[in-house]
Amino acid sequence: MSIQRFDNGPRMSRVVVHNGTVYLAGLTADATVGHSVAEQTQEILNKIDRLLAQGGTDKSKLVQATIWLQDIRTVDEFNKVWDAWVVAGSTPARACIEARLQSPAKMIEIQVTAAQ
Repeated sequence: MSIQRFDNGPRMSRVVVHNGTVYLAGLTADATVGHSVAEQTQEILNKIDRLLAQGGTDKSKLVQATIWLQDIRTVDEFNKVWDAWVVAGSTPARACIEARLQSPAKMIEIQVTAAQ
């Protein structure tokens, strides 16, 4: 069985495809760093759409998601954007936890896995 890697560098690959499963690395915002959780979430979800397409799948085939929030009190703000994005009836298994991230300005990180 082959392993495909996309958008890879010396430390990690952003997308890994193996045996019909697409794994994405944890993603944070770039353009909206320092902005609201909602804005950072939307930027990250747009990245996820693009990266899932590289792996030959889409958000309707998500099987798992892990969300790290700098401040768990922002979960409602995150959920409003997330709920508008996920496909009804195809929501993944999910964990949402509070964690210290790379910098205080990066308020959220999301990692997902999808079937191909």
